[in-house]
Amino acid sequence: MSSPPRIVWFRRDLRVADHRPLAAACAAGPVVCVWVCDPTLLAKRHHQSPQRRAFLRAGLESLNEELLARGGRLIVRAGDPAKVLVALARETGASAVDWYAEVSPYGVDRDRRVTHALAENGIDAQQWGLDLIAQPTQIPGPKDQGYQVFTPFSRKWMECEIPAHLPAPARIASVECDSDGLDLLGNDPSPLPAGPDAARAVLVHFIADGHADRYHEMRNTMSVDGTSQLSAYLRFGMCSPSQIGRALGLPGALSEGRAAFWRQICWREFYQHHMARNPYVAGHAFKPAFRDIVWSGTHEDLTAWQHGRTGYPIVDAGMRQLRAEGWMHNRTRMITASFLVKDLAIDWRVGETIFMHHLIDGDPANNNGGWQWTAGTGTDASPYYRIFNPVLQSKRFDPEGDYIRRWVPELNRVPASMIHEPWHMTEDQQAASACILGLDYPWPIVDHADRRDLILETYRVAERLTLRDTPSDTDQATDNP
Repeated sequence: MSSPPRIVWFRRDLRVADHRPLAAACAAGPVVCVWVCDPTLLAKRHHQSPQRRAFLRAGLESLNEELLARGGRLIVRAGDPAKVLVALARETGASAVDWYAEVSPYGVDRDRRVTHALAENGIDAQQWGLDLIAQPTQIPGPKDQGYQVFTPFSRKWMECEIPAHLPAPARIASVECDSDGLDLLGNDPSPLPAGPDAARAVLVHFIADGHADRYHEMRNTMSVDGTSQLSAYLRFGMCSPSQIGRALGLPGALSEGRAAFWRQICWREFYQHHMARNPYVAGHAFKPAFRDIVWSGTHEDLTAWQHGRTGYPIVDAGMRQLRAEGWMHNRTRMITASFLVKDLAIDWRVGETIFMHHLIDGDPANNNGGWQWTAGTGTDASPYYRIFNPVLQSKRFDPEGDYIRRWVPELNRVPASMIHEPWHMTEDQQAASACILGLDYPWPIVDHADRRDLILETYRVAERLTLRDTPSDTDQATDNP
């Protein structure tokens, strides 16, 4: 007598190799592979990116091709996952549902509801932990509360073993059932090739062409192809962190460039662990002192920032790239985020949402962690007064202005000596560069030096108010029985 089928619920793990839930289910018997289109999730503010949806759809289509080649098929069902999975289990006679865990508050709550619904119907729920190198339980930190600073976390994480390659199942015994299709994701063309083969090609290019070995030298230069371009593939699990580690040469000694890149993978997992342990950071500052800051920024300044019309060329270049490509160089992400919070005095959560609206690689934990790091409200050993000077950053990481010229064509003829701060051009220089300030390109909407002083005082006030409202040790002692 054959074993009852198991359902494998795909979410952010769109591959067939290095996939523990799929391998285990296939070893046990017939498998029903499903992706649930959750309208509630798609309606949330963090999941409105048209380019990310198009890339997701292409990734799901690629996954279906991988499954078909092995005798399986991806079933798509729309609706509340708790109801959909129970109904699918009844329809197919499945005895269990297997899936990788997630860290976002919505995902955790959804999985809790799914587990409860399955249990009520006598169906086993098998959650396989996070799709990461290390689980939070492997890096407990002081007092089993994790690490609030990256460096000590990274030391422990670097000691974790890289999982061995888990081959894709050679054959998948599937169960026939109807599929709803992917039209809820739209029909836009994907901005990138999607799927494990595409991810593998990007990874091979990054390593074989020497980009990985030069990563430590080139990763901050915005005008060159010095980054891996793997972030979108990692976001949807079209490749795994362990696959990247093995490709880099782990276990074993890494070159300086490869080690610097592996450290970025560690940053990714640091933020995943952090949100898993502290889900409230999805909507609030991690540092209590900065949860009630009074932000003074204006809607007009926000609009200028969104559309790349601030008058600061490096900020405008980054925001225009984001809108056009659904991606932005990491150095520019930090510069633009710092400008919104520290120059325009606009709540970091507004910027976080805008980034998520556009980024193909938009990930709730990593996007949140990056914004809170820049805003000085999150996991960072440095205090809030780290403020990126957009002109100095521009001169250092785009010295000839090549990145700026690509995304801000109004400045194409401005010489490199003036392109980082064109407001210093004389009228004759503006005419010679075919860039009249206030007409072809805006004057700066704020003065960086003035705004630096303003935002520092804003943070200081928030810090003083928190200290004032925090009971002293004596006050706390009197509350004890």
